[in-house]
Amino acid sequence: MDIYTVKSGDSIYSIAQRFQIEASKIILANELPDSNRLVVGQALVVPINESYYTVRKGDTLWKIGRTLGVSYQSIAKANNLSITSPLTLGTQLLIPASPKTEAEFLGYVETSNRTISSETEKLIKKNAKYLTYLGPANFEVQRDGSIKEPPLKNFGTIAQENDAIFLMVLANIEDGGFSAEVGEAILNNADVQDKLLNNIIRIATEKNFKDIHFDFEFLRPEDKNAYITFLEKAKKRLQAEDLLISVALAPKTSSDQKGKWYEAHDYKRIGEIANFVVPMTYEWGYSGGPPMAVSPIGPVRDVLEYAISEIPSKKIIMGQNLYGYDWTLPFKPGGEYAKAISAQRAIEIAYQYNASIQYDKKAQAPFFRYSDSAQKTHEVWFEDARSIQAKFDLLKELNLRGMAYWKLGLPFPQNWLLLDDNFKVIKRIPE
Repeated sequence: MDIYTVKSGDSIYSIAQRFQIEASKIILANELPDSNRLVVGQALVVPINESYYTVRKGDTLWKIGRTLGVSYQSIAKANNLSITSPLTLGTQLLIPASPKTEAEFLGYVETSNRTISSETEKLIKKNAKYLTYLGPANFEVQRDGSIKEPPLKNFGTIAQENDAIFLMVLANIEDGGFSAEVGEAILNNADVQDKLLNNIIRIATEKNFKDIHFDFEFLRPEDKNAYITFLEKAKKRLQAEDLLISVALAPKTSSDQKGKWYEAHDYKRIGEIANFVVPMTYEWGYSGGPPMAVSPIGPVRDVLEYAISEIPSKKIIMGQNLYGYDWTLPFKPGGEYAKAISAQRAIEIAYQYNASIQYDKKAQAPFFRYSDSAQKTHEVWFEDARSIQAKFDLLKELNLRGMAYWKLGLPFPQNWLLLDDNFKVIKRIPE
């Protein structure tokens, strides 16, 4: 598998000729609605058995091999080089295929306050074969220990048919947002906790959930220890029912990080309790903030490197967005919110407004600007084959358990092709 960035004057047929492959295979792989509508800067996945790497400043065979998960000796052999040969900037190196890395993949499905169309459900079903876990979100925990259940559609059947573990996402949501008060009511009352756990086990039994996933956010700092005590209690109850327990974590970079999202999440202690954790490594660029990459590689790395200093790497599933945002400029705090868009929609917008896609190498993310029909300027940041491959490389470098996608149902065909090219998906939890 290779990744090619469209240049001025390219056509799908000239690209196919370059790689000596049928054009129809590139069209099908990237789900191009019109092969004549390419965008300068667009990243295409080319389904070939070989891949190539362009030498950058400071590269060595050892460094390239470490980044790509391939031995530097095999790269040297494939390119008829001595292992001590200096590399020339801009040279293309043939990268031999490496064994696939085993990893787990979790797909969240946003079901709360959302109508899931048949097309969205069809797309989720199509990609479920790549998942270890399928998790509808959210089961909203109430102050009295009851649970507001989301519509589950056919997700239980989809999980079963694709040998994926059905994962129950529980959140302290009230009136459409995460509530510290809901958390306080649960974490400080043993009777409410017992009622909540009874309800969790009842629903899990009825709906065939096998993993109970706690996504309690914006808890009060003073409830930090109470949250740990509750999770310990939950683990005992859930283990007795042969249920797994997992926890979503705010993206921290230190144990004493301040802020209402972070302080109640103790990485080390939660990591000791949970079967696995999911640091939510996305939303640096968010709908109410200024334009920037949603998951820039630097901040993502910072969070994950802190996480593995507190939690075994094989308990960590990194979060990853499948969406981008379209901001209207100029950005004003408290003003117009950015619109969430899929990777495919971003390409359509770039073509519609004749915008060239650029790639921020520091953030490892694509972006572009355009002017709409009302002459308003927009800035779009999204994900493409290059940015997702950078995350896959980081996953392998840090020896993590896998990746969790927020959220399923958005078209991004390159992600799934590259996932399959890089990984062997674990379908059952190892003993």
